[in-house]
Amino acid sequence: MKVTFLGHACFLIETGAYSILTDPFLSGNPMAARRAEDVRPTHILVSHAHDDHLGDTVGIAKASGATVYSTFDLNSVMEQEGINFSGGNIGGTLPADFGPLKLVQAIHSSGLAGGIACGFVIETDGRKIYHAGDTALYGDMAFLARENIDLALLPIGDYFTMGPEDAVEAVKLIKPKQVIPMHYNTFPPIAQDPNEFKRLAESETEAKVVILEPGNQIRI
Repeated sequence: MKVTFLGHACFLIETGAYSILTDPFLSGNPMAARRAEDVRPTHILVSHAHDDHLGDTVGIAKASGATVYSTFDLNSVMEQEGINFSGGNIGGTLPADFGPLKLVQAIHSSGLAGGIACGFVIETDGRKIYHAGDTALYGDMAFLARENIDLALLPIGDYFTMGPEDAVEAVKLIKPKQVIPMHYNTFPPIAQDPNEFKRLAESETEAKVVILEPGNQIRI
């Protein structure tokens, strides 16, 4: 399985016949590693409707025919655009071609009146990836330890999400094998040193932290 960081909270997860794109904020993103028109996923996961996460979802989904997954609150938006959409709610597991997709809690505003934000546990090709979306640290992250997460994608930018120290506490609760930090250095308010997060996390937990520049990838 190949995981490519495209910038901010956007990752392309490629496995077999499927390619899963998360939070595709590419147009207008100064850190984006690809143009929206160059990405053709089979599936798109959207954690919430803020512009830096919903991003290019509509355009990419129309061009690629990808199915979009999110909380049900986005249904009205996707329905108006004629996009294939599967919407669930926190705690629910959605069936997808690539495997089960569980929606989990994220403590954050949603960008839609009355809506909620979420994170995802993506199960595919014998691996589990946790994409936290935008979230604060919260104690119930401890339940994610039962998922045996292979890779956690965690925000460290502070200001809008948890910062590096809280993200280390999240690693302690989740107990993933590997972590990639995200949602930092895109804009001045979320400037952070990912190497400091790596130092703290690897000194206080058993997880390996992998810092990716936009465009770089790992295999798990």
